[in-house]
Amino acid sequence: MQSPDFSSQLLSQAVDEFSKLPGVGPKTALRLVLHLLRQDVEQVDAFSSAISRLRKEVKYCEVCHNISDNDVCSICSNPKRDASTICVVENIQDVMAIEKTQSFRGLYHVLGGVISPMEGIGPSDLQIASLVERVHNNDITEVILALSPTMEGDTTNFYIFRKLADADVTISVIARGVAQNDELQYTDEVTLGRSIINRTPFKK
Repeated sequence: MQSPDFSSQLLSQAVDEFSKLPGVGPKTALRLVLHLLRQDVEQVDAFSSAISRLRKEVKYCEVCHNISDNDVCSICSNPKRDASTICVVENIQDVMAIEKTQSFRGLYHVLGGVISPMEGIGPSDLQIASLVERVHNNDITEVILALSPTMEGDTTNFYIFRKLADADVTISVIARGVAQNDELQYTDEVTLGRSIINRTPFKK
């Protein structure tokens, strides 16, 4: 149904769709839609094509579960990366945050979340089994647990530590330069970089 505030049903529908994006309210949605209306048709077509292709063609790396254009992402397929070290992170944003620091040259493993009983998220809902399999089937010498320093992150760290107890691998955790309860992706690059470099052995 067309909003009484709009003279165009197409405008109203576009604003409704933009309003569904996280953090975008009706006023911001209207501003974005009006901005698109002022652009050349070619620019808007390029924008809509990029969004459509993103949803239809984006893949998740078969190795680390990071977003990729191919079956194996550019990080995992890069021969210059240290394939013996895996940095375990909660989500894709954390990979981006660590890459910005330019302090880590190993590979990643994206869990897709952390263990959170309150939200009904258990170990089987995350990419923990594939991490264990990856460690056992490859020449991995170190696993860095780079999860946010929250109760859920610490719980996940300990669970992974127990699952890898029989593996001949060093398990370390990033230094606590990251404030308690802070999310990794929002930590400044210098602090995050130092936390990776100054990582310590994981202890119960």
